[in-house]
Amino acid sequence: MNPMTIQGNRVAIVEGCRIPFQRSGTGYASLMGWHLGQLAVKGLVARSGISGADVDQVIMGCVATDIATTNVAREIALGAGIPRTVPAYTCTLACVSSNQAITNGAVLIASGQADVVIAGGVETFSDTDIRVSRKYRKFLMDLTLFKRPKTLMDKLRLLKAMRPLDFIMPEPPAIAEYSTGMLMGQNADRLASRLGISREDQDLYAEMSHSRAVTAWETGVLNEEVTPVVVPESGAVLSRDNGPRKDANAAKLSGLRPAFAKGCGTVTAGNSSFLTDGAAAILLMREEKALAMGLTPMGYIRDFFYSAQDPVEELLLGPAFAIPGVLKRAGVPLSEVGVLEIHEAFAAQMLANIQCLESRAFAREHLGHDEAVGAVSMDRLNRHGGSLSLGHPFGATGGRLLSTCCRRMMRENSRFGLVAGCAAGAVGNAILIEQA
Repeated sequence: MNPMTIQGNRVAIVEGCRIPFQRSGTGYASLMGWHLGQLAVKGLVARSGISGADVDQVIMGCVATDIATTNVAREIALGAGIPRTVPAYTCTLACVSSNQAITNGAVLIASGQADVVIAGGVETFSDTDIRVSRKYRKFLMDLTLFKRPKTLMDKLRLLKAMRPLDFIMPEPPAIAEYSTGMLMGQNADRLASRLGISREDQDLYAEMSHSRAVTAWETGVLNEEVTPVVVPESGAVLSRDNGPRKDANAAKLSGLRPAFAKGCGTVTAGNSSFLTDGAAAILLMREEKALAMGLTPMGYIRDFFYSAQDPVEELLLGPAFAIPGVLKRAGVPLSEVGVLEIHEAFAAQMLANIQCLESRAFAREHLGHDEAVGAVSMDRLNRHGGSLSLGHPFGATGGRLLSTCCRRMMRENSRFGLVAGCAAGAVGNAILIEQA
């Protein structure tokens, strides 16, 4: 089979670019999300040499959208100098939001509706919206929009129903599943316990992620995909991620307390991804258009697959379901995929997905397959670090994964590469990439 085509249009991945990921509250603390996104898109346009006028559509993923810029993709496009006549929209699918943006763009190109699409994502938690209490919100809405009392007595009647704490107790943001009420970290603890994944193995995996990321920066590998930025107002120059830590070794990580299941848990701040600000952008083009412009594709989107599982028992197992889905559609065995880039939400989640992919019992019970999906070589997986070390800006991680995967495929001379991730709501995604 050929890479993904509708009407004969192959979808080429021409360029990928991201800004340095920063721990929330640090490097980008003074910036809004749209500003981060436009820095990534500007970097992408500069690296590729295309003109904004060549772009047919901009699609960006985002999770915690600022209410002031609800269609943040449009603000990003305008801020990056993309012509105002180019449509732009924002999509959200939790941690695989930019995966959704990228595959939406791929469908537009494959179906002949676009030649050039910029897709990716952005996230900032440095200045996320925090809501006042529900009673206070209702009071304000009644006061200004719905009841709109005219007299002082009418206003006092509204005020009478309020209590002092209603005015001062905000609703803190929580990364929890609405349908289950469980924090994702709590689910990771349950998953580790159910599958027998030890604290030691989680900490060793986290150590590996940090070590690989530190090495990738020291050797300059990540310079290929990261564009330095100058932070407005402060003038600070940021050129690398500030998440990877040389001292994140298993011995030190073992001293951290459980973060979710107090006393008996194995998931800690050290073996979990951290709140991160960042943005990433991918340039997708119809193959003929790219070649006509003298551009060399990094790879082609062969196929993609989305899965949905049980939000309690399978919340973090998206890759274990989506990877076999896309491989089956494409007719490619896992053994032929030389490059794997999988989102690291938690070390426990990564080890659980690896265990499931290698399990014949899991394949029979959950996939309807006679044999296991296949062995996952740690040498092929996240070779330059992952979300545990580089960071995880929810809306942007998929763009980072795809850019890294394509560059690794070229360096390692691999025909197939695969990007995958899990997302809140028990959704999974996998994208299979092929070199020409």
